[in-house]
Amino acid sequence: MEPLLIAGLGNPGDEYANTRHNAGLDFINLICSKYSLELKKENQIYGSFALYETEDLKLIFVSPSTYMNESGLCISKSKKFFGLESNQILIAHDELDLPNAEIKLKDSGGHGGHNGLRNIIDQLQGDKSFKRLRIGIGHPGKNKDVISYVLKKAPKLERQILLESLYDYLDIGERLLLEGWQKTVMNYHTNKEEADES
Repeated sequence: MEPLLIAGLGNPGDEYANTRHNAGLDFINLICSKYSLELKKENQIYGSFALYETEDLKLIFVSPSTYMNESGLCISKSKKFFGLESNQILIAHDELDLPNAEIKLKDSGGHGGHNGLRNIIDQLQGDKSFKRLRIGIGHPGKNKDVISYVLKKAPKLERQILLESLYDYLDIGERLLLEGWQKTVMNYHTNKEEADES
């Protein structure tokens, strides 16, 4: 079976830990905890990675060591290092256009003003065919407040709600490899709607 690489975007260093902009990185750390994996540094990909392999699947988890606006360096190097196509890559990232803790899967597309995605598309020479896990962090309301908003830590309750929603997606890699994209998206979408109605 073809492998799937899941990368989580964020900024490195303690000063950025747990900030809204690091939601993708939070997701990767949670997934690695689920599988009892430790991310190991690999200079060739400008980041760290961990592998989860069974007879049926191979998952590669990647955390860039670059800053958000240089995320593409790690993703393009990882693509080459692991011998992947762009559509075998899922990027987990924070999303201003979704309410806090709302999560949506997206099959390819533009960068939507996200600097990390913009740099990935640039480094992949315009290739937008990688998949995305959009993690809603809400919007401050005014565009001039966006930078300070994403680089701040969310209030405790807001962050707790976000992390709880991420737990529902920790088997995303297995689902995508075993069930395929369309079925996985449909299952998550249907389950979410049923939960909202109950």
